[in-house]
Amino acid sequence: MDSLPAVGLLRVDHVGIAVADLDEALAFYERAFGLRCVHQETNEDQGVREAMVAAEPDGTGARIQLLAPLRPDSAIAKFLNRNGPGLQQLAYTVRNLDETSAALRARGLRLLYDEPRRGTAGARINFVHPKDAGGVLVELVEPV
Repeated sequence: MDSLPAVGLLRVDHVGIAVADLDEALAFYERAFGLRCVHQETNEDQGVREAMVAAEPDGTGARIQLLAPLRPDSAIAKFLNRNGPGLQQLAYTVRNLDETSAALRARGLRLLYDEPRRGTAGARINFVHPKDAGGVLVELVEPV
């Protein structure tokens, strides 16, 4: 493994939680845990309405991403149908998504996309196949 390039994970970026109703989930996380919504958007490409909630008022540190389906064929809708609401992904911030992707592929891990896609707030993203990551869907996030 010493001859393989560094993977380049910087920190936990967020934990993704699939929810049926984004507004209801936001109200719950604010009421129950005192978390604040620091970002909200609709991502048509991914078929989700999403919100980032955080303990810190400025949204620094690891966040929780609440993901609600926009349409029945979205990955989140399929996840909810299979598993119900709950933990859906673990995301890491990376410095350079292309280098990280190449390093993971060199280790034999499969990524879901050949090329990065647009994620939250315009970030570049890709995912490690859960079968190659101990059953966990791992998202790689290169912020803008």
